Amino acid sequence: MSSVVPVIMCGGAGTRLWPASRRARPKQFLRLFGEHSLFQETVLRVSDRELFAKPICITNEDYRFVVAEQLNELGVDAAVVLEPARRDSAPALCAGCLIALQKQKDAIVLAIPADHRIRDTDGFRATIRGGLDAAAAGYLVTFGARPDHPATGYGYIAPADKVAAGDARHVASFVEKPDADTACEYIERKFLWNTGNFLLSAEVFLQELNAYEPSIVPVVSQAVDGARRDLDFLRLDRAGFESAKAISIDYAVMERTSRAAVVEACFDWSDIGSWTAVHALSEKDERGNAQSGDVHVLDSRNTYVRSDHRLVTAIGVEDLVVVANRDSVMIAHCDKVENIKDLVEVLDSDRRIEVNEHPKSFRPWGSFEVVDTGERFLVKRITVVPGGRLSLQSHRHRAEHWVVVRGTAFVRIGDEEKEVCSNESIYIPLGAVHRLENRESTVLELIEVQSGSYLGEDDIERFDDVYGRHNGDE
Repeated sequence: MSSVVPVIMCGGAGTRLWPASRRARPKQFLRLFGEHSLFQETVLRVSDRELFAKPICITNEDYRFVVAEQLNELGVDAAVVLEPARRDSAPALCAGCLIALQKQKDAIVLAIPADHRIRDTDGFRATIRGGLDAAAAGYLVTFGARPDHPATGYGYIAPADKVAAGDARHVASFVEKPDADTACEYIERKFLWNTGNFLLSAEVFLQELNAYEPSIVPVVSQAVDGARRDLDFLRLDRAGFESAKAISIDYAVMERTSRAAVVEACFDWSDIGSWTAVHALSEKDERGNAQSGDVHVLDSRNTYVRSDHRLVTAIGVEDLVVVANRDSVMIAHCDKVENIKDLVEVLDSDRRIEVNEHPKSFRPWGSFEVVDTGERFLVKRITVVPGGRLSLQSHRHRAEHWVVVRGTAFVRIGDEEKEVCSNESIYIPLGAVHRLENRESTVLELIEVQSGSYLGEDDIERFDDVYGRHNGDE
């Protein structure tokens, strides 16, 4: 049997972990439990090349540079496929299966979300191996986690008798998220949590998708056939993919097919659906307090306190979640964190940019972070990776001052090029054609101070860009 092709779906945009998670940088790219993000942990789980082929990462084009940067940090080679629009998981997996079949005519695909937490990598791989025979026999295999409490936030799977191949069992039914009493009943009846991970023959999945949602496969096939290369990314054709029906794998196929099977997961699992879930999986002190970042907690109990920027302290509090970013702070009682989505809706209706934008933005050449802003000025911290080269550009409404704090910048202004070293600065007049480049083998860091009548990111005219971007692109 050929290697399993992982299809990592990392294009979702949730706000249940706001303010750390934003639409511009959702939870799969956050480092919630250590040095790696949830996406990076997912990639590492499928890094065993005896079992897995090179992964296919399907993401929204808005996240392409974050995906590329985090893959580069791991030194992992992956195919990165860009969705031009969000169409839920069924069209995404359809594209992944079509691409996998271009590499392997009998491809077995492992479809996995990038925002789940699984700590037992050996158990995860053993579970995958336990489902391989059933997948090869034409079953669409999902993985069910044994519940350890009557959760009302998960869907459940009712297993039936064993299938002829491997460790799988037939699925009697999929059931929606229950109330508390029904969840207790499900546990008594040995139902499993639906983890949303799938192991299946790419060809069989496409056949079943075509049977139950016949409009999807032709248009997604058009999108794959019309895909074009953009740097290291594969951009699906917009016209084809946008016309696909937005529907999940469960609704499109799994709840309707007679080929559904389930393998009980022999690994821990959480979809990190709330800050209480993060707290439960975090290392805690003897009083149940979990801390992340520059945090000090005294005389407190059962708290989760996180800071991504400045010192945060708490004294004499209980059952609280405190999350502090550079631009916002959220405080909630542990019993009310499910209401964060309602808070975000209110903020969104007030057009607060903190709902969507993250203080740190990624670009193909590196990243920038807004440090301060006010009337007619904006201050950024800019990081340019080795070999990074910004576009040759000009601005109509702002001038810029650059102060190099680490590394050496090669700056072109008009026809003149200057080398600007650490502790030196340079001025970019309004309207000047200029470019910034890092030719060194170490990271370049600088502080940029913008001044002018308009300081939006769209005030840029590009004349040349090594990354193929045009005016209006990030």
